[in-house]
Amino acid sequence: MERSEVAARASEDRAGTTSVPDSASGLLDGVPKQRGPVPVPAALPVAVAAPEVRPRIRPWRLFPTPTGTPFTFGYAAVLAVTSLVTEYADPSLVHTLLQGSSTDVAHLVRTPVLVLFASALWIAGGIASPYVLGFLLVMTALERRIGGLRAAGVFLLGHVLATLATEVPVGLAVLAGHLPDTSLHRLDYGISFGVAAATGALAGLLPPWLRWPLLGLYGAMLVQDLLAFTDPMTEWGHLMALAIGVATWPVVRRWYGLQVPGAATAA
Repeated sequence: MERSEVAARASEDRAGTTSVPDSASGLLDGVPKQRGPVPVPAALPVAVAAPEVRPRIRPWRLFPTPTGTPFTFGYAAVLAVTSLVTEYADPSLVHTLLQGSSTDVAHLVRTPVLVLFASALWIAGGIASPYVLGFLLVMTALERRIGGLRAAGVFLLGHVLATLATEVPVGLAVLAGHLPDTSLHRLDYGISFGVAAATGALAGLLPPWLRWPLLGLYGAMLVQDLLAFTDPMTEWGHLMALAIGVATWPVVRRWYGLQVPGAATAA
């Protein structure tokens, strides 16, 4: 086959091949190394702001529940039983039980651990005492923030230290002859020292607008009771217990941070 025939057939093959015109492809004639048409990017999705979620007010969380605050709920049940005993049992039996649970100097010398625990099983003033409501609200709020065992530790710390801080001086005063021997057997029991310490600790976990009014009002009430001079040793114990609770702020804030990450910084 001659060269002219081969060239003719190649020309026919090229002519029979379907091609896209340059004008349709968007390319310019005679301009080498052109790229294909530039794709137009799709429109980016517009971010829609999530609706603001407002915390729901749940009043029932102010009080203890078996699952949410088991320590406070169980302790409240025990206090309810002992309050019924003091209300309806024989007065002589009640006096014997309270006297045996008293954290006076005589009992602290003989059975310190027993009376320190037993004295916290009774409510001075009975179920109508304002410390009942304080116990329920404060201990529930504290347990929800730091857990049951830690809340119990704060309560017990205030109860024990404030009791010793008020009874040891009485014992020393009796030894020095400044008080009669009967002061060694005074009746001393109740949950008020523990509640005061828990209140002081809880204040450190609250926002400032709530923290300082709480401390101010509660502290003013304790000072007023102290100035009334009805039971100065007990009222001094309440102020000491409140100060003990305030002193636990670094610890309870760290515990709170473990329960709710980032909350310790906000407090």
